[in-house]
Amino acid sequence: MTLRYLIHLANYSDGVLYIMLGILTIALAVIIDRFWYLRRTLLGGDRVVAALGEYSEMNRADLARLADEAADLPEGSLLEVATRHAGLISTSQLATRLEETTLRIAPALDRRLWVLDTIVTLAPLLGLFGTIVGMFRAFSVLSVAGQAPTAVTGGIADALVATASGLFVAMLGLLAFNALNNKVRVILHQLDLVQTMLVNRQDGGPVLLGEQNRPAPASARKTATAQ
Repeated sequence: MTLRYLIHLANYSDGVLYIMLGILTIALAVIIDRFWYLRRTLLGGDRVVAALGEYSEMNRADLARLADEAADLPEGSLLEVATRHAGLISTSQLATRLEETTLRIAPALDRRLWVLDTIVTLAPLLGLFGTIVGMFRAFSVLSVAGQAPTAVTGGIADALVATASGLFVAMLGLLAFNALNNKVRVILHQLDLVQTMLVNRQDGGPVLLGEQNRPAPASARKTATAQ
């Protein structure tokens, strides 16, 4: 299959194959970008979960160290929130703030996946449109005097290339879309796990347990008054 023949096929569909090539390029760019980002995020999340699993309790220093190590990961935002509020609010309040942070992070994970979803639907329709245009050209041969009806066969074969191209792009996009969506689902599970681990591994101090509003012991009040 020569370049000249490919150009002939593209022109036969009135340029639809050129558009298909552009769509395929966009799809590949999104697939590569999202696969690299989500894979790196997934592996980094595994490291954070493993690091948290080594602690039974965590203080502010431990949280700050892990937050620095995971600064470029979604889990880093959760660790930063836990560091900022550790010992200052109750565990229930901390869980609520971590949940809010997770909801803020989630939209960034499936960014640009809508492009693949659109391409999966658009490519077959665009290919079918190119085939219909090619069919018009193929059957127009019959209107020319002296042309054999068998000349239509080759035109139909050329026209069907557009549909085949659209189906190929759609299948590639569908496989990638499902694979990337699965990675997003696993990362969201990691974030929920990290959130639960952070709440469960607080040091259990009085303030963290929601006792910040309890009156101080009498001996402590006397000492504070004396000072």
